[in-house]
Amino acid sequence: MSSEELRRVEVMARVKSGGLKVGDAGEMLGVSYRQAKRLWKRYRKCGAEGLRHGNAGKPSNRAKPKKFRRQVLQLVKRKYSGDEGSRFGPTLAAEHLGAEDGLELAAVTLRRWMLAEGLWSRVRKGREHRRRRTRREHFGELVQMDGSFHAWLEGRGPAGCMMNMVDDATSTTMLRLGQEETTWAAAHTLRRWIEEYGVPLALYTDWKNVYQRAPTEKEALRGEVPVTQFGRMCEKLGIRLIGANSPQAKGRVERSNGTHQDRLIKKMRRKKIATYAQANAYLAEEYLAEHNQRFACAAGQPEDYHRRAPSRRELDRIFRLETERTVSQDWVVRYDNRYFQLERQSRYAPTRGKVLVCEWEDGRLAIEYRGKEVAWKQLPGAPGQGAVRRPRPAKRSAPTPAVDHPWRRRYQDMRVAVVAPPEAPTLVRVATSATP
Repeated sequence: MSSEELRRVEVMARVKSGGLKVGDAGEMLGVSYRQAKRLWKRYRKCGAEGLRHGNAGKPSNRAKPKKFRRQVLQLVKRKYSGDEGSRFGPTLAAEHLGAEDGLELAAVTLRRWMLAEGLWSRVRKGREHRRRRTRREHFGELVQMDGSFHAWLEGRGPAGCMMNMVDDATSTTMLRLGQEETTWAAAHTLRRWIEEYGVPLALYTDWKNVYQRAPTEKEALRGEVPVTQFGRMCEKLGIRLIGANSPQAKGRVERSNGTHQDRLIKKMRRKKIATYAQANAYLAEEYLAEHNQRFACAAGQPEDYHRRAPSRRELDRIFRLETERTVSQDWVVRYDNRYFQLERQSRYAPTRGKVLVCEWEDGRLAIEYRGKEVAWKQLPGAPGQGAVRRPRPAKRSAPTPAVDHPWRRRYQDMRVAVVAPPEAPTLVRVATSATP
């Protein structure tokens, strides 16, 4: 019996013992006098069992037919079951049963059936308690960005990185699958967001060299703030970059990654998607609209904080790599181990002048001098006349000294020995006879 029914039994027992009147019992139970009389009549006739609900222990009149339940569970076993990493949860399985099989069913009911059949069991992981940060009040006030490395295509294609942008106020999502978390991957995702919704006020990222980096020792001594290529793009758009010091700080996008790693992977498995291009097409055409409609919520305040999106031409001038280079005396610029000969603008070359080398995602190059684009041509080799640098002749090896060469003699052997002078010749006197 329920707690309400037990309370009624207690009150009616007091009426039976003479401690209460039927009207007082109705006041205590919060029912009318007529209803109290009905309860008292049933209690006198059947006792405590008379106050029990008549449908207790009986199947509900709104219960699904047993045949329908068996059909649903057979489909779940055949199409949406598996190991813990690949099986569909009750909510996702209920969605696909309605969309693909035409069987409308509440996720709560399906969960109860799956638990009874042993097709679903949720293991809760113990986590450190952290206070959840409240959402921002306005759409576009803060957008979180992160790259999630995962086997998104499972065994059908290569592993990749899913670039994910989530609005902090509404959980609106933008996704793009690529190979790595590079500057171009982040820039392409941000540009799609701007074209769709506008320019947000702030971007919440982690401390990776793609977004932000710590200053070097020389930059710290000079007081310079390091700016990455992506950071420069955000500066031109007026977007404030905020670095998160822990994954929990940007928990909104981290939890969103977990949702996509469950739902998106299974949906792409059903579509047999095996390449990045197919995945991005599916994201743009079907998945993102359905996901945002289901999981996005209304912002706390109605005002949209996104600024007007620049024109396509302005975005092209923003989303590019810009590198400063020095012009040599013969109007040659070196960039990425390549040499570019600038067309002469005057009689004198801008000795030690600075130019800006601009590179786009598709490999196009442009060189700007004092804000204006200048003509150039690429040299096939080293700077100067454009000729390929000739290989240097091989160095001749020094001749090997002979065995008795003075270089090979020791110092002791090289000392000059003192030689005594030769003795003087002895004069021999020869006697001669006198001439008569």
